[in-house]
Amino acid sequence: MNYETLIGFILATSALAFSPGPDNIYVLMQSITNGTKYGIATVCGLISGCLLHTTLVAFGVSAIIKENDMLFFIIKCFGAAYLLYLAYKVYNSDAKVTITNDNVPKKGLWQLFKQGVIMNVLNPKVSIFFLAFFPGFLFSETLSSVKQFYVLGLLFMATSFVIFSLIAILAGFISNYLKRSQNIGIVLKWLQIVVFIGIAIFIFFSEK
Repeated sequence: MNYETLIGFILATSALAFSPGPDNIYVLMQSITNGTKYGIATVCGLISGCLLHTTLVAFGVSAIIKENDMLFFIIKCFGAAYLLYLAYKVYNSDAKVTITNDNVPKKGLWQLFKQGVIMNVLNPKVSIFFLAFFPGFLFSETLSSVKQFYVLGLLFMATSFVIFSLIAILAGFISNYLKRSQNIGIVLKWLQIVVFIGIAIFIFFSEK
């Protein structure tokens, strides 16, 4: 078992979770508008939805790994290309981080949990991202590919849960800091670009 690969996976996941995106911005807004526990309820829903995507990728990619080394190489190339595409999209995006809670409706804990699950499950980009992200971090020659994908999925969920929960707990401070800092948007933008390119390179050169 390659623990360095797992540590690298956790670090990459952490960097991605910290980078501003629709999920953590939504958690931030719910926490500011409704309170910390409502933000955490949203986090629980979003993270729970990752189980479905992990399962789809685990069984689909594992079957390909067993059948054909060339197909697995093609998946790796797709994953690297997709992550480079995401880096390109971030490069062309506005670096400004907009924080406003004017139109955030107040909802109950169960409503926010369900909405988080639905947001995640019905977003095909999550499965595509997992398909691009996970194969390069397989870490064991003895564990089956399905088990490895589930381990990676659970690590992704646990890491994202911790970071998203911190965002919910520190919502007020984070929003004030983002509003005050003029350069934070540029810093976070380039952090995303570096992370995406770094993961793409790692995945392309990783071995089965």
